[in-house]
Amino acid sequence: MILTVYVKPSARRPSVEWVDEDTIKVSVTAPPEKGKANKAVIEALAEELGIAKSTIELIRGGTARIKQFKI
Repeated sequence: MILTVYVKPSARRPSVEWVDEDTIKVSVTAPPEKGKANKAVIEALAEELGIAKSTIELIRGGTARIKQFKI
């Protein structure tokens, strides 16, 4: 399963909002430096989906706001 994720780093409060069945908007408080925001997004996705963090892999958009994750 491939999820498209719109990321807002350095947000005031974290949130996860489903746009449709395979697109999510995720706001994280972590800054977009040294992969901190990417790790926070993976943690948020794992919690939202109820799966382990190790089953989520970033496949596209490492430095972009629009990312794709393989689950």
